[in-house]
Amino acid sequence: MTNARPLDLDALESTAERVLRAATSTAELAEAETAALGKRSELAGAHRTLGALDESERRRVGRELHELRERMESLAAALRLELQAKERSAALEADRLDLSEVVVADLRSPIVRGRTHPVTQSRDALEDVFVAMGFKVAEGPEAETDWYNFEALNMPPSHPARGMYDSFFLELGEPETIVLRTHTSPVQIRLMEAAVAAGTLPIHAVAPGRCFRRDTADASHLPVFHQVEGLVVDRKITFGDLAGTIEAFTTAYFGPEVHSRLRPSYFPFTEPSAEYDITCTICLGAGCRTCSNTGWLELGGCGMVDPAVFMACGIDPAEWSGFAFGFGIDRCAQMRHQIPDMRALVENDLRFLAQF
Repeated sequence: MTNARPLDLDALESTAERVLRAATSTAELAEAETAALGKRSELAGAHRTLGALDESERRRVGRELHELRERMESLAAALRLELQAKERSAALEADRLDLSEVVVADLRSPIVRGRTHPVTQSRDALEDVFVAMGFKVAEGPEAETDWYNFEALNMPPSHPARGMYDSFFLELGEPETIVLRTHTSPVQIRLMEAAVAAGTLPIHAVAPGRCFRRDTADASHLPVFHQVEGLVVDRKITFGDLAGTIEAFTTAYFGPEVHSRLRPSYFPFTEPSAEYDITCTICLGAGCRTCSNTGWLELGGCGMVDPAVFMACGIDPAEWSGFAFGFGIDRCAQMRHQIPDMRALVENDLRFLAQF
């Protein structure tokens, strides 16, 4: 061996380990690895002195340096995993949202509170009215099969009444055609099928929910809107019961000065069918531009359940009778609050919503 200065491997390892363990972040660890294991590190310098050793000593020292480097690389990898876990925990803690946390407000600034949307307010109020009248609240899926949305409601594939509903189709053909429901009437079919299966007739229920049609949004129409459907199935139900129910609802919801009237109409799932109007909430029947000087505003449709619909659900129309009605919740909100353009309900203008 030549007169080369002997290597202190213990000191090299101690120095490298101290540099690596001093890092407190993954960024600092990357810099520490360069300092302890990089080309300009003491460990790299030790490798360059191997040429000055004789062959047997060079092999021994070279092997020990290689093992030392592997230990330091393993230590750096373990430290990296530990620091990454700490940084991830810190990031999650920083992003934590505690909804139960009480934030002390600046008393100099007013507290801005959110408000329930007027459509939601109207739905809640409608449910309260009908529950007080003895109805139960039911719900159904928004994606319906062709059977529930059309066929069971007396609208086979070739029926011209399907032209009244501009549908959004999700699946066509096999195994079933699936549509976004165009009305809440499919809930009627599900209620009647369930009642027949469970033997729980009669039925007195309302079904509020969201519906979809390919309409162009304008002052009185929206492509996504809300309906409430009513269904009564019992013995000896008459058209007079339907008219009385609608009048009771109208005065309870809009006030005693607002009344209803029925006009002949057509719906494939009711016979006879009617459109029903209410006293104009703007002029209270005196006549104005909103009601085209008639004193009345159209609200929805109704009628006696068609025997074909009963038979599709397994109900004997000779024993049972019933009526159904439906109207738009958005339209109710518009009329109750005298909103001139229905599109304001979906624009999410905080200045508009703050009024309710």
